[in-house]
Amino acid sequence: MSEDRIRDLEDRVQQLEKRLSSAQHSRYYGYEYKSAITVWGWPLLHIAQGIDPESGRPRVAKGIIAIGNTALGGVAIGGIAVGVITLGGMALGLVSLGGLSIGLAVALGGVALGGLAIGGLAGGLVACGGLAVGYYACGGQTIAAHSLAELVSNPDLPVWARQLLQSLQEVGRHSNS
Repeated sequence: MSEDRIRDLEDRVQQLEKRLSSAQHSRYYGYEYKSAITVWGWPLLHIAQGIDPESGRPRVAKGIIAIGNTALGGVAIGGIAVGVITLGGMALGLVSLGGLSIGLAVALGGVALGGLAIGGLAGGLVACGGLAVGYYACGGQTIAAHSLAELVSNPDLPVWARQLLQSLQEVGRHSNS
């Protein structure tokens, strides 16, 4: 083999080693993206996963829209999500959807706790689920001060609220079938 050919092969090997090292590095340290657009000092979009190589700590996505293992934002999506509208394994927000969901207004999930809670185990002011615990409740098994049927028949209830609660009763009936 000529010396030029040997140098060319050595260069290729070094390039491949750099690529492999970079791929292993990014797999361990994860990924981070922040949009240049900010609102009130927060990035419009922040995506973060893995470990921050400078601090050695897990990255946290913080933004108007936050996506990551741990996400904090207006719309937060992640394993642990905290924000206004949240989706995650464990979600805490005004409106939340998750395995463990805690929503100040609405919670949907396996275990749902909130003002309106819908889930396998639901607890809240209005709860609907397999086991529903609340002031008003419907579902497979309920622990409640009042059933939803009592609330729906209340003449002081606004029409939109009555329609919503009737829909919840239907969901409860179908889950028992």
